Amino acid sequence: MTTTATHEEKQKQRGIMLVFGGLMLTMLLASLNQTVLSTALPTIVGELHGIDQMLWVITAFILASTIMMPVYGKLGDLFGRKSLLLIAIGIFIGGSLVGALAPDMTWLIVARVIQGIGGGGLMILSQATIADVVPARERGKYMGIMGGVFAVSSVAGPLLGGWFTEGPGWRWVFWINLPIGLLAFIAAAVFLRLPKRAQVKARIDTAGMAVLAVATTTIVLFATWGGSKYAWTSPTILALAAVSVAALVLFVFIERRAEEPVMPLHLFKDRNFNLTTVAGLLTGVAMFGALSYLPTYLQMVTGHSATVAGLLMIPMMGGLLVTSIIAGQYVSKTGKYKKLPIAGALILALGLFLLSTVTVGSPVWLICVYIAVMGVGLGTMMQLLVLIVQNSFPIEEVGTATASNNYFRQIGATLGTAVVGSVFTSRLSTLLLDRMPEAAGGTDTQSLTPGVVSQLPDALRLPIIESYNDALTPIFLYMTPLAIIAAIILCFVVEKPLATSIERKDESVEGAAQNDAAAEEVAVAAVDPDDERDKVLVD
Repeated sequence: MTTTATHEEKQKQRGIMLVFGGLMLTMLLASLNQTVLSTALPTIVGELHGIDQMLWVITAFILASTIMMPVYGKLGDLFGRKSLLLIAIGIFIGGSLVGALAPDMTWLIVARVIQGIGGGGLMILSQATIADVVPARERGKYMGIMGGVFAVSSVAGPLLGGWFTEGPGWRWVFWINLPIGLLAFIAAAVFLRLPKRAQVKARIDTAGMAVLAVATTTIVLFATWGGSKYAWTSPTILALAAVSVAALVLFVFIERRAEEPVMPLHLFKDRNFNLTTVAGLLTGVAMFGALSYLPTYLQMVTGHSATVAGLLMIPMMGGLLVTSIIAGQYVSKTGKYKKLPIAGALILALGLFLLSTVTVGSPVWLICVYIAVMGVGLGTMMQLLVLIVQNSFPIEEVGTATASNNYFRQIGATLGTAVVGSVFTSRLSTLLLDRMPEAAGGTDTQSLTPGVVSQLPDALRLPIIESYNDALTPIFLYMTPLAIIAAIILCFVVEKPLATSIERKDESVEGAAQNDAAAEEVAVAAVDPDDERDKVLVD
């Protein structure tokens, strides 16, 4: 009997690992896409003559994925996640194809929007699906490895972007998504088999989704255009602010009456959800605001190639990868998680402060140390915030809660990228105009690439790299207090016991036992897709 039980346990674990492997590939596809353009971006905007639109290449993806996150989360809870995941992967691949063929900046930005529509589903559905098959107490180690996937992509992305830029061309940062996306699609189709879900007939909250999209878009446009393209007191910016407020008020009104709200208001009655959501938003501002422009800085200021700039991000990966896995293992072993995110936020603040002290003459190894400190901070907190949220709600709402929490984190990421990009490009244009000598009147500052800058004489090159440094590094100092505030907020999190089993609403003891059996069916089905027991499983 013991031998049989041990064999079944091994089969179950093997099945979970196959499912998890497919989900990691999906996460890699989404997270890689957020970083692969960073080192290629200076060359892309230079060749397509659009340095003034540079921030939209990044912001467009984050904005689209942010809008779609609550949609995927709610629909996944209602109708199941597998079909949605396959659709999201397909949309993402389509966007990559458009990007690879883009003739100008407009089409490139359109491609990023399409990628974002698919990418929002890749991230949310992967995180929520793990909660379908792994209890919260054991989930920490899996979430830690997922954080490691982000760590790998944070370096592999810039590295691949640099290698493609200097080799076959920057368009390969889009072509590479096609084979990876196909593998992720096959893995999800073959291995992702979830317990049978009750049929529901619910009215989809289309009004809430539409109004939320309007609110998100106007908030991002307000942050992106304010102070750069338009003055803060201009009619356009004031109108965007007014529409944002009106849309948010209307959204609350709609959600209070919706049969199946896309973002249920009762989520905000949970203390831990509110605290981790605010902390995640602040962290998103700091994290993406820094990561989006560091590779560009390393190329333009230190003079390194795109490939080397990618390699210089390895300390970030190392710090994030190691601490993310260690933190996840620690939480699974002890069930304790409150102190780790607090420490992570403080370490992140330290890393941001150190980066603000960098000058044109700072040695590259010192910059790498500072980047590593940031990685350690992010790895200690990022995935644990998601785990805290998932542990606060029943399995039927895990997708919605995870998506809502990630939505606000991505709002922070969008605002961070937009605001940092807006301030950076505005300051850069002003500094270049002030510092470029009159002899450089024929130099097109909209088409500056690292290769072009490296070939300029010192009289022209030095003012350019000093302008890049002085435009970006002070922004790191401005973001430092955000991480400190996040640490203070997380001090008030209530450390609830982590669930050791997956329980579904209104289940009796007998129903819970049947659910455990269904979880075993998931594992066996993942190992043997042709098994007769697939009859009790649905896509």
